[in-house]
Formats: sequence, structure tokens, C-alpha cells
Amino acid sequence: MRRLRTVGLVGVGLIGGSFAAALKRAGAGLRVRGFDRDAAALERAVALGVIDETAGSPSEAARTADLIVAAVPVRAMGSVLHDVALAMPAHAIVTDVGSTKADVVRIAAAELRERAGRFVPGHPIAGRETSGVESATADLFRGARVVLTPVAETAAPALALVRSAWEGAGARVATAAADEHDRVFAAVSHLPHILSFALVSEIASRADAAELLEFAGGGFRDFTRIAASSPEMWRDIAMQNREALLAELDRFGARLAVFRELIDKGEGAGLERLMAEARAARQALAPATRRAPSE
Repeated sequence: MRRLRTVGLVGVGLIGGSFAAALKRAGAGLRVRGFDRDAAALERAVALGVIDETAGSPSEAARTADLIVAAVPVRAMGSVLHDVALAMPAHAIVTDVGSTKADVVRIAAAELRERAGRFVPGHPIAGRETSGVESATADLFRGARVVLTPVAETAAPALALVRSAWEGAGARVATAAADEHDRVFAAVSHLPHILSFALVSEIASRADAAELLEFAGGGFRDFTRIAASSPEMWRDIAMQNREALLAELDRFGARLAVFRELIDKGEGAGLERLMAEARAARQALAPATRRAPSE
């Protein structure tokens, strides 16, 4: 990892806190100044050694920083980047950890203006069963994928530094266009979460929900594990990636209708063929490095 002396962290939750911890482990002498709207979380971050000092605002966290990490939901990104732009040093580089990227690129261009070329959009594909700075760990990103979505204006040195920082945290870094990123993750991340939430919502709405859930076995629990994720975060992701997610819901609805028709007509052979194709595709997946309730 290239030499960093100071990092400004806005948002000291699981992802931001884990990135700070990984950077501190990789860079001897690195100091992290953090800000969070939750004062108690900020105090815990100091006590746990995740950050070295607190800041009273995003601007204060950005002041004197070499790298500024906006680890906040996309809906908060505009105000955070606005405040960061007021105080960031001329040499500073900014990145984020949001799950959608097209909106972030637009927000960064509007708020950072002439410094937008020093912003590198990022999305670490990692998580844990628990959230908050108490769950932060320097090993969270070891072996995990991180997708960076630079634009034409992104400065090459900025991209190189952010890539180096993530690699120093143990991540495998890939790059993609922001729109392509959002299209891909609508299919493989956002859609599964919505389906999981929807299934639990439907079962829970029934008069006999308590009885049904009492008999829920491993299959139901495995399929619905991600419904334990943050409703606030996934509401925002669904709204931010609305068009791509709606397209995926339509695709899934059409495929589900095929399964329904085969069952309705008693066409067991056709149903088995689709199931076998699905099983083969699932078995071809590389093993996950960790179980995560959110991505």
C-alpha cells in the first residue's frame, strides 16, 4: 500500500470501521480521524482503537487527511461530500463504500466540482451477521471483492492510491463502469434481498404465521437469512437503483411464471430440467469467503 499518513473517516460503522482498522494494520503510524452522527459509536470507535481521534463534522474529519473515506448511505452522500469539499486539502483523495454507484458519481460531480477527479467511487462486497463498530475487524476484506467505478475524469494517481489501500486491506480489486456495476448488482445482490424480504413479509402477514414459522427449517432460514439486514439501508438501495431493480424483478417474475405453469400442468420433466440447470449453475459458483447479511 502506498504511504498514507492520515485518513479522514466519515461513518464508523462495520464497513468504515473495518476499513480503518485494516488500513491502520497495513500502514505503521497511520492516524485516523473519524466522524459519525452517533456520538456513542464515535466514542466506542476510539475505545476500540479503530480511530485515533474524533472530529465534530465531516469537514473536520477531512482537514489534513490524505485519504477521506465516506462510509455513509448514499442518501447522506450529498451533504457529506459538500462538507468534505469545504475543508479537504488540495492533495486529498476521496472514496466511498456505497452499494450503488451511478447516483454517487452524479453526487460527487455536483458537490466536489473541480475536485471531482480526486473522487474514486468504491463498493466493498463484504459484511457480517452483526453491524456497528463493535463488529469491525481488520480482516473483514481479506479475500473479498471490491469494485471501483472510476469515470473519465478520475485522476490516475487517485485511482492508484485507492486501489492500493484496498489491496493493503487484503481485498481483490476490480473496476467497472458505474451503470454496469448497478445493473450487475441489481441481479445478484439487490434482487435476492428484495425476494427474501418479500417472502418473510408474505409469511408473516398470514393469520397462522406463528405456526408456520415454528416449523421453518434450514431451507427457509438459509433463503431468508438476508432479510435480517437493515431495512433502512435496503430501502435506500432499492430506491437508488430503482430502474435496474425493476427490470430484474420483471425478469424474475417471468421465470417464476414458467415454474408455476410447469407445476400447474403437471410437467414434471420440464420442472426437473430447469431445476437441474439451476443446480448446475449454483454448484459452479466459487465458495464464498464469508457469510454476510448484506453486501
